[in-house]
Amino acid sequence: MALNPFFLNGSPAEQRLIQDLINEQLKIYGIDVTYIPRKFVREETIIEEVTSSKFDDSFLLEAYINTYEGYGGSGDILTKFGMSLRDELTLIISKERFEDFISPFLNDMDDIAISNRPKEGDLVYFPLGGRLFEVKFVEHEQPFYQLGKTYVYEIKCELFEYEDEIIDTSIQEIDEKIENQGYITTLELIGYGSPAYATAEIGTGYIRKIYLNNDGYGYKSAPTVTITPPSDGGTIATAVASIRRVGNSYSIDEILLKNAGIGYTQTPIITISGGGGTGAAATCSIEKYEYGVVSINVTDGGVGYSTLPTITITGAATTSAKAVAVLGNNNNINSILLEDCGLGYNSAPEITIASPPVITGIGTYKFNEVVVGSQSQVEARVKNWDLDTKTLKVSFVASNNPNIRFYPGESIIGQTSGAIYSVSSYETMDLYDKYSENKQIEQEADLILDFSESNPFGIY
Repeated sequence: MALNPFFLNGSPAEQRLIQDLINEQLKIYGIDVTYIPRKFVREETIIEEVTSSKFDDSFLLEAYINTYEGYGGSGDILTKFGMSLRDELTLIISKERFEDFISPFLNDMDDIAISNRPKEGDLVYFPLGGRLFEVKFVEHEQPFYQLGKTYVYEIKCELFEYEDEIIDTSIQEIDEKIENQGYITTLELIGYGSPAYATAEIGTGYIRKIYLNNDGYGYKSAPTVTITPPSDGGTIATAVASIRRVGNSYSIDEILLKNAGIGYTQTPIITISGGGGTGAAATCSIEKYEYGVVSINVTDGGVGYSTLPTITITGAATTSAKAVAVLGNNNNINSILLEDCGLGYNSAPEITIASPPVITGIGTYKFNEVVVGSQSQVEARVKNWDLDTKTLKVSFVASNNPNIRFYPGESIIGQTSGAIYSVSSYETMDLYDKYSENKQIEQEADLILDFSESNPFGIY
């Protein structure tokens, strides 16, 4: 049997009146929140998982706080993994306002999954608490069809847990909330640089080259290399050893000359001692008559060296000398060691040290822009840039491989700003979460709990 046609369950005019009243009440008793829709950057279509998303649009919207007595949820919970904040917030917004002022903009975006209503996964910035909340459920049927229609969305939100999403709303108050959150690498960059300079000294009766006969094993640090002096007087040769990991222990990698000595007529004895290892042995060859490079003296260590530069030795010789640089703690060249002293020089050769990667750093990195390593081609997103200290904090872009990192010395190029500086050093993983390592929890627990596993009532 049909309904009585003379009694209406709700006319369009009545529905419009209810909607207007609700809109007016929200403007009177509500607060302005910022609605931030989630955009899908990368999806796994097989399991329908969103692996990367971004939030770069925002809409100001009035909302009524339904949890007026305070945050809902479980509150702050202390777990073995740290502090877990489980605050919840329930907001009521006008259905008409959303459909008229937000949906038209979302309809034109290809990376928006649902545009006609608020959707789970979107963010809401709550200005009273200065916090970001994530929409977990949208109730659209409460109150239940008054006069045959629904008028509001009840949005149930949980405190947002950041997972390296891109948040760039251009609203500083919101964007700065995630500036120091997530997995961040801190890069110390070089603002300026200058080339290093060195001179060579030649002589006769020198050690031509050191040969490593046995690299030994069990070394914990570089051993000391001792060379016997020349028998008839002269300059004593000096050398240094470096170690490398072989299996589960360290062995000697190579032995290079700091000074090749002068006046050797007989092959000296090389002794390797210390460093916690054993078994290493080395011999050498000498040149009695021809001139070779016996030492290289650094006259200017330069600035801005974060990787070993190429050393070029130019001069007329039967066999050219070969040398490698040693970096100092201040991104300069500390010394130059000889790998092969060469043979047949009539005069001291010219020493040319390659310039540092960047002579002058330029530009200012922008928040959230993508930067690329010139050699590694690794991409990262700028979290913070301090021009005075040349400290750049970045999070890596869509990288599931923890071994993907920038190379020391390579240039970091801003794709938007055009800024370019070279890497001096970096911390590969900084967690900007005061509870991440549970240090504070452990310290406080030690003050009130006894972890000695002894009888708390004493020993009888």
